[in-house]
Amino acid sequence: MYQSILVCHSFMRWLVLLSLFYSIYRAYKGYSYQLSFTRKDNLVRHWTATIAHIQLVFGILVYVQSPIVKYFWKNFKGGSQNLDMLFFGLIHIILMLAAIVVLTIGSALAKRRPADEQKFRTMLIWFSIALILIFIAIPWPFSPLANRPYFR
Repeated sequence: MYQSILVCHSFMRWLVLLSLFYSIYRAYKGYSYQLSFTRKDNLVRHWTATIAHIQLVFGILVYVQSPIVKYFWKNFKGGSQNLDMLFFGLIHIILMLAAIVVLTIGSALAKRRPADEQKFRTMLIWFSIALILIFIAIPWPFSPLANRPYFR
């Protein structure tokens, strides 16, 4: 069961990144060229948030099943002194939750803006902040917080 959740989680993370990049691209293009906020733009906004929420569910399932996280919470004092353990036990989930909250707020605000330019601007700002938080929370091979190889 845990392995199948991990596979879904791994697949969904790429969908989140792709949809965020595409949303930011459409928001930038729409804002820069003063385009109309079309039904397609609204669907992209909506599905980006939906995909991120689905990924959140898989992420929480992986988090509560992870042996690293279980060890971290059983040995909090020692685990919090190890940067790798602290990253996967606490920092990663806090940053990812913050990214989802920012993305959700941005999506809701963009939906409610009266003018097309405001919708694109709101999406561009909030979705970009969410993407930055996600990039900080990824254990890149060069990250000072925790690192993993690109491919395992």
